[in-house]
Amino acid sequence: PPGLWHRENGSPASIGPFALDDDLNTLPFIDRDLTRWRLYAVENGNFRFTPGTYTMVGRDCWWGKCAFCSWTTLYNRWRCQTPERLADEIGLLIERYGVKEVFDDSGCFPAGQWLRRFCELMIDRGYARHVVLGCNMIPGVLSQAHYDLMARANFRFLLFGLESASPETLARIRKCGKANDIANSMRMAKQAGLQPHVTCMVGYPWESEAQARQTIALTRSLFDKGAIDTLQATVVIPYPGTPLFKECQANGWLKTEDWDRYDMREPVMKTPMPDAVVMALTREIYRSFLTPRFLWRKLRGIRSWADLRFYWRAGRRVLGHLLDFSRR
Repeated sequence: PPGLWHRENGSPASIGPFALDDDLNTLPFIDRDLTRWRLYAVENGNFRFTPGTYTMVGRDCWWGKCAFCSWTTLYNRWRCQTPERLADEIGLLIERYGVKEVFDDSGCFPAGQWLRRFCELMIDRGYARHVVLGCNMIPGVLSQAHYDLMARANFRFLLFGLESASPETLARIRKCGKANDIANSMRMAKQAGLQPHVTCMVGYPWESEAQARQTIALTRSLFDKGAIDTLQATVVIPYPGTPLFKECQANGWLKTEDWDRYDMREPVMKTPMPDAVVMALTREIYRSFLTPRFLWRKLRGIRSWADLRFYWRAGRRVLGHLLDFSRR
């Protein structure tokens, strides 16, 4: 497609205006050998069963309005392959590469009739007996029947964007209004036998420490009730081109425009809290799983060496995240 760039006599030159409007169903499958997919097939916290790999059926999220998201800035028009196309790719991954787990990393996995059709294909073709699936999903969108069907299609890992427990923050970042129903969505997913994972952020320019602690209280409660299995916590980063970045520029919230520092390891926006508090809150979110009931359920649920290996890898990653956000 037009928009490819190259160097000509030492200077950048383009063969045309940048365009991302091709029909995704006409694109060839990714050449897994060329991209050396096995480098990412085992040492990955998302994969309980290895080797694992990624697909991306949609570009990028059908909601596409979250103010912090850089993907929807790049892919500003939702496009998606057919359910049959994704099922064909998964069949190829099973047969040619022996893949045991697939995570689709579209900003949000398609829902509605598309999701029903895909799950039916996984079951009817027998792929659900050979591969485990995961995807990103928005809370409050699916019904219990959807989650039950996903479990039959052998989905395991569902990643939900919690982002914050503050209603004010969710409104300001333009999170899908249904996302406020996160506790009920986690309950239904767990009832179906799925393993919910939530992502949270701290360091919003308008959020007080008390509001940030609401997020910690929510994740601790979800862990204690058995409603979630894992989480990811990060410092909010206002990526260039996003509505959040433009708001930061308008309000003088940016501390730096040194892009090497936009790596989630430190706050780059001014907030009502000192940076040390923001980093400490991030560590507290990671530690929110340390409730006796949650730990006991995990120990009681160990059934195989594969479970032990997964928890060992997960434990190392949690320690790594805590060190990432430690004081320097």
